[in-house]
Amino acid sequence: MLLLALALAPGFAIIFYFYLKDEFDREPFKNLLISFGLGILSTIPAALIQIYFESELQHRLRPDSPLFYALYAFLVVGFGEELCKFVMLRSYAYRKIAFNEPFDGIVYSVMVSMGFATLENVFYVMEGGMSTALVRMFVSVPAHACFGVIMGYHVGLAKFDPPNGVKHLATGLIQAALFHGAFDFFLFLQKSPVVVEFVSEGSLFVCALILLLLAIRLSRKSIRLHHELSRQNFERNNNQING
Repeated sequence: MLLLALALAPGFAIIFYFYLKDEFDREPFKNLLISFGLGILSTIPAALIQIYFESELQHRLRPDSPLFYALYAFLVVGFGEELCKFVMLRSYAYRKIAFNEPFDGIVYSVMVSMGFATLENVFYVMEGGMSTALVRMFVSVPAHACFGVIMGYHVGLAKFDPPNGVKHLATGLIQAALFHGAFDFFLFLQKSPVVVEFVSEGSLFVCALILLLLAIRLSRKSIRLHHELSRQNFERNNNQING
């Protein structure tokens, strides 16, 4: 029971943070709940993609080679998982009338990401135990939230800039996938005997943490920019009503 609580806690804490952050025009609870559920569902195609392409890569490359881990991290895990989340975000929340300001892109994207990350976290924690729960609480789940913010920032731009919508959507997906892939790449390299012969596992983990810190910094900037737009829109609407 304790492990399950630890597995669920980081995702719900992050959701609560973004719910409170959306202070000017909060999204309907139903939309948020469905987005979270779609994030959970997105784990299914993501898992199928990983199973298929991991098998394909293993037939063509040495499974412990840096090239194998690079392709697996960036293309299979990074791009595959973010693509599945993106499809869920684009097909549901993006179309909603309640998506009426750029910050909503971040909110809905994080909801989808936390659905994905929470289910994933439950499986990892139940298998790995307390140490896994603590590491993932402060590393992996926040990383998924950052990838969600990065994607959601550009999805929010796309919604209100239709002429450049495709460019914004593609930018969000690619940036999230690159950060995700780079983060996982350093973690995966810890499993490569070829690499750890020259670089310690601790150094590789530090590299992953540096990527996470960069993602956090970019996420905070994205949140600040869209939050300011939300505040301006709220004040403008109030002035028009009271005008």
